[in-house]
Amino acid sequence: MVFYFSGTGNSLQAAKNIADYNGEDLVSVSEKINSGEQLFEYSLSDNEAIGFVFPVYAWGPPGMVLEFIDRLKFNNFNNQYVFSVATCGGNIGNTMKILDNRLAKKGMKLSGGFSIKMPNNYIIIGDVDSREVEKDKLAAAEKTLLDINRSIEKREIGAFRLEKGFLPGLITGVVNPLFNKNALGTGKFYADDNCTSCGLCEKVCNTRTIKVDKKPVWGSKCTQCLACINYCPAKAIQYGKGTLKKGRYTNPNVRVL
Repeated sequence: MVFYFSGTGNSLQAAKNIADYNGEDLVSVSEKINSGEQLFEYSLSDNEAIGFVFPVYAWGPPGMVLEFIDRLKFNNFNNQYVFSVATCGGNIGNTMKILDNRLAKKGMKLSGGFSIKMPNNYIIIGDVDSREVEKDKLAAAEKTLLDINRSIEKREIGAFRLEKGFLPGLITGVVNPLFNKNALGTGKFYADDNCTSCGLCEKVCNTRTIKVDKKPVWGSKCTQCLACINYCPAKAIQYGKGTLKKGRYTNPNVRVL
């Protein structure tokens, strides 16, 4: 069983690849969170793997993933193989440690953890990769996924292949709490005059906070996945001045709708 969270498709590509290769079911974290259910309850087969696939936000897991784990219950968990895959632009800091600590509260422990470099989508800081770099990253990701799948298939215990970066404990310990405290507001989002009222931003929003009435209006809940910005076909959605004249990126290998 592979639980995934994805904004612009990188983690969805990874999750679909892993689920297909290993014959596992695929479950969207955001769909479950938005379902109104208070408890997410599952029964497992004896050799079923449990995977969590998500992008790294400020060197930590998305808050929605941690919330999902808090509300997750396995009726017959018996030390099944538990793994996680984090997609990132460069490195992941102590993301896996945060995840492992949250899983420990549910009586689970990571058997393996992996990171995959993917094309950049966080255009509030920086810009999208060039087409050549994007192509190279996606090709390299396919090779990394094959290596990950082989480890999962063998139920390889202690397989941790992670790009943590420099001083992972410090950067995750400092930047991630600041991000979660200060960067998840929606006040800087707006649609400019290029907006066509197509409603795509409302459909791809992971928190269902966007409502379109002529132009999109944002509620208070956000994950900073930037799906609304990157999927907008008119490039009309902006975040303050930080996204003006920036490129847009969505993973070309998956469809979200």
